[in-house]
Amino acid sequence: MDKWDERFMELTEEVGSWASCLRRKVGAVIVLDKRVMATGYNGAPAGIKSCIERGECLRIVNHIESGTRAEICYAAHAEQNALIQAARYGITIDGSTLYCTHQPCVICAKMIINAGIKRVVYKEGYPDEFSMELFREAGTKVEKFE
Repeated sequence: MDKWDERFMELTEEVGSWASCLRRKVGAVIVLDKRVMATGYNGAPAGIKSCIERGECLRIVNHIESGTRAEICYAAHAEQNALIQAARYGITIDGSTLYCTHQPCVICAKMIINAGIKRVVYKEGYPDEFSMELFREAGTKVEKFE
């Protein structure tokens, strides 16, 4: 890890602070050649009320454990939103690094792999070992930021 990793990890915390999730604030930053290409935070899609606006978390109300049933949530994940922003604006991210406040889930891992991201740096763990298996098999370098 170097000073650039530190800077981009700091940025994930800032971006994550914009999240509209009551349960967890997650930020993601996609970087290519030391340049920020796209950012994302966990939040409801455009035109959909967020948990903050609703005043409750669908996952908490339904007693859904962390790391399970990701589809039962109003929010798109930070990594998904960063990938979508890059695609929407035609930004090349092949060969890039994704920095994230949390380890990606398996759904995000599949998208990250298919997007051509070669390195993932995360700070906090997440209870999803299958995502790590997929990263290993795909040859995506994954590092926990200390």
